[in-house]
Order: sequence, then structure tokens, then C-alpha cells
Amino acid sequence: MKKETKNCQNCKQDFTIEAEDFNFYEKIKVPAPILCFKCRQHRRYAWRNERNLYRRNCDLCGKSTVTIYSPNKPYKVYCHDCWWGDGWDFTSYGRDFDFSRPFFEQFSELQHEVPRMALLNKNSVNSEYTNHSGNNKNVYLSFSTFDGENIMYSTWIMENSRDCMDCSFIYEKGERLYEVTDSRTSYQCQYGIFLKDCSNCLYCYDCRGCNNCFMSTNLRNKSYVFKNKQYSREEYLIKMKEYEMSSFATRQGLEKEFQDMIEQNAIHRYVISERNVDSLGNLLYDCKNVKQSFEVTRVEDSKYIYGAIDAKNCMDLYHVGLNTTELCYELQGCTRVSNCQFCHLCYDNMNVQYSDTCQNSQNLFGCVSVKKGEYLIFNKKYSKADYESLREKIIEHMKKTGEYGEFFPPEIAPVYYNETQGNLYMPLTKEEVLAKGWHWENNVLGTFSRETISAAKIPDKIEDVPDSYLSEIFACASCSKNYNITKNELLFYKKENISLPRKCPNCRYKRRFDLRPKRELWHRKCMKAECKNEFETCYPPEFAGKVYCEKCYNQEVY
Repeated sequence: MKKETKNCQNCKQDFTIEAEDFNFYEKIKVPAPILCFKCRQHRRYAWRNERNLYRRNCDLCGKSTVTIYSPNKPYKVYCHDCWWGDGWDFTSYGRDFDFSRPFFEQFSELQHEVPRMALLNKNSVNSEYTNHSGNNKNVYLSFSTFDGENIMYSTWIMENSRDCMDCSFIYEKGERLYEVTDSRTSYQCQYGIFLKDCSNCLYCYDCRGCNNCFMSTNLRNKSYVFKNKQYSREEYLIKMKEYEMSSFATRQGLEKEFQDMIEQNAIHRYVISERNVDSLGNLLYDCKNVKQSFEVTRVEDSKYIYGAIDAKNCMDLYHVGLNTTELCYELQGCTRVSNCQFCHLCYDNMNVQYSDTCQNSQNLFGCVSVKKGEYLIFNKKYSKADYESLREKIIEHMKKTGEYGEFFPPEIAPVYYNETQGNLYMPLTKEEVLAKGWHWENNVLGTFSRETISAAKIPDKIEDVPDSYLSEIFACASCSKNYNITKNELLFYKKENISLPRKCPNCRYKRRFDLRPKRELWHRKCMKAECKNEFETCYPPEFAGKVYCEKCYNQEVY
């Protein structure tokens, strides 16, 4: 088929479906979408509560458990041990499909009956406060983290990282990192962005193969660079003594200087794209034929991918991957899946459609919380022949109602919009959310006005903070929400000579979030004088920093 222009049924903007897109839809036998790719991603955002945690009692054993579902949510929620245990049968909730009613309406009813797992956290030790994570040890209040150890207050930490705090998107093997973002294979660095193979670098941006560098940008294989000026080792150490790193006042000034340096002095590569072939997007690594995608590694022949590792022949995925994910479409929060479409929180599955929180299963359609199941529709078991026959009849019914080919609507999401990543990437007011028919959580997380010590009384230097502070309650300097510090956290600050933070973990996360490039592309010209190159970049037109094309960037940096 030739490419076709359609009008998005949500934002009313025209969007193009390319010929290769139609080929993909035909391959997995789904109709073309009725929403543009941005609105499709918005819909998936509205299903992902990644980092808002509550306590409620398990609806099976009665014990208090950590969960992404607030106590007022009208769902059955089981703790980790109960959900994975043998004390209940997912097929006992099985029901027949009613061809006189829409699919999503019936699916929502099933969601309200079948127990949900409190958190998605597999094969971990002492890591109760994590979500969308697995294979961790001693991980606390961290999300989308796999194979990590001693990680706190961090997001998307991958491939054997350890001893990291307040970090985001460490793609592989970070160790002893603090406030580091979008980096890999680095050691004992603080306040860094786009670091690779670096050690002992503080307040550095876009540096590679560097060690012992401070407040510098765009360095390659350098040592003892202070504010982008080369020094001898002895001179560098003398310069570093000018700063009392354990002081909160010092750190505040350095944080402001670091942000100003990034905006005013750094050279920004138009996108981060490494070892890729015929690919378009940002933060792409080892990809081939990937288009309009962001934060993906080892992905092939795919389009509209947001946060994925090891995928091929896929479209419209959000936080999906680990081991080969193939022939998948419209997924949110799924790992190790093949030929799956329109699924939410499904791990280790094959041939699954329109299912929610299903694990280690195959050949499912419209199921909720299935474990090691096969040939089920609405949690009811069928023979292979009956399953395939009924599945096709339901698909035809869904085509008539306009449901087939579209992801679950936010109206039936088990989490509410202000709890989700949508509220960060595409923020809406409560009034806007409710006007769409979506839901808003009024049970606001956290406590206020219960602090036992004021910020003014917190010692400026970390060495002066007593162990008794482990029993104190603090108030965030940004949102006023109360927070505390843990024993391991205090030990980390003292070990790494870092002042006690005055902001809560969520506000610290929001600071890092705001520093990251947008998941969007704009057409711009290279800002290097005399250069006429144009490109698609993750930096919007209003961004005042120096954005260079690949050629000019390499000429300046290398």
C-alpha cells in the first residue's frame, strides 16, 4: 500500500502512515491506528504508575504491603507472595464473552474482579520498594531497575550497576554514582550528564574516557581538567581544595553553576545516536532501521519506541524489552514477550493480546492476572481449536465496535492520570483530565507539616550530621512534603562527602527529569557559523544552547 494521511481522532491533527507501516500492520493482522503516534503514546503514558507507592492490606492474607494502587482503588490487590502463590486460581474468575456489549466494558469488569499484583518486582532480595524491576538486591525507592545492587532513589538502572543514588538512565555498569543521568560504565562520579568511561568526574557534561575532571564539558580522554582548563595533577588537587564539597551551601552554588554551564557553554550534539544504521531519534544505541524512537538499545526494524532494550520488528512500545521482543505492538511495561499486542504489565509471554498483568503464558486474549496459562479468553480455559475460533469472532466484534487495533483507553486504567508518567511527559490539569473522562487521584501521596527539624537547623556539612537524624522527619524545600533518610543513605552521603539533601526524592527526580532532552524531534539548523546543515533534533527551537550537527560537533569535540 502507499502511504496515507489520516486525521487523528484525538488531537485532530493530520498524520501520515507510511507504506512500511501498513506492511507491519498486515503482518500482525491489525487495522491501521486512528490516533497519531503522539496521542498513542499519551494513551500508554496514562497506564503507567511507575513511582507512586502506597500501603494497603493484601486482600488475601491481610498483611500490609507496598503497592502502586492507592487504598481507595476498587481492585483486589495481592501482595507479592500471595499473587505468585497457589492460594488462588485465576481461572475461577473466567467468564463468557457477551457479543451484545463492547469489549473494553467487559474487560474493565474483569479487571475489578481478578486480583492484581501489588508491584511488578521479580526475583529480588530486600527490594520491597521497587516497581517495574527485577533481579535486584538492596534496592530502595527505585524504578525500572534490573540487575542492580545497593541502588536508592533511581530510575532505569541497568546491567550490573551498584552503589548508586539519585541517578537516572544508567545504561550499564555504573558504580558509586550520585546525581548522574544518561551515562554508562562510569565510576564515582557526581552530577554528570552523558558520561561514558569516566571516573572521579564532578559536574561534567558530555565527557568520555575522563578521570578527575571538574565543571567541564565536551571532554575526550582527559585528566585533571578544571572548568575546561588543563592542569597538572598537583595543580588540579589544589584547585579542588577551593571547594568544601561536604557543604550544602557549596553544593547549591555548584548546582547552579553546572546548569548555567550546560546552557551557555556546552556544545550539544543534535541527538545522541551511536553505532546506528538508518535510524532517527535520540539516545539510540546499536540500532538498525529505527524511526521516531527514544532511549532504545539494540533495536531493529522498529518505529515509535520509547524506552526499550533488545527488540525487533515492533511498533508503539513503551518501556519494553530485555531479551528479544519481536512482532509486538502497543505495549506498556512488558518484558521478554513475542507476538504480543495491546498488553499492559505482561512478562515472559507469547501470542498474547489485550491482556493485563499476565506472566509466563501464551495464547491469551482479554485476560487479567494469568500465571502460566494457555488458551484462555477472559480467564476462561478453552481447547486450542475453540480458543482460535472464539478469538476470531471476538476480533470481528471488536472491529465493528471500533475497538480492535487500539490500546486500552485511559478511562479503564487501574491507575489515575496524576499518578502516571503522563503527568510528567504530558501534564494536564485535574479539570482537563476529568473532561476527557479519565480519572484523578485525590488521595495525595505523603504527609505535610510533620517535620521534627527545620531546614535551618540541618548542619551545613555532612560530617556534622549526627546518626540521630535517622529518626528525624524533614520537609522538602520545594514541595514541603515530609521525607526521612535511611541508614544506608546517610552512610552513602558520608562516604561520598555529599551534603544532606533538602529536597524529597520525588523533587530530586523531577530536577533530573527536567534536565533531560524531550522525547520529541524538531527541525532545526546547525548553530555553528557558516554551517548550513539541517537536522531533526531533540532540542526545541526555543532552546538557546549551541546545537551542532554531527560534523561540526565532532570538529569541536575531537
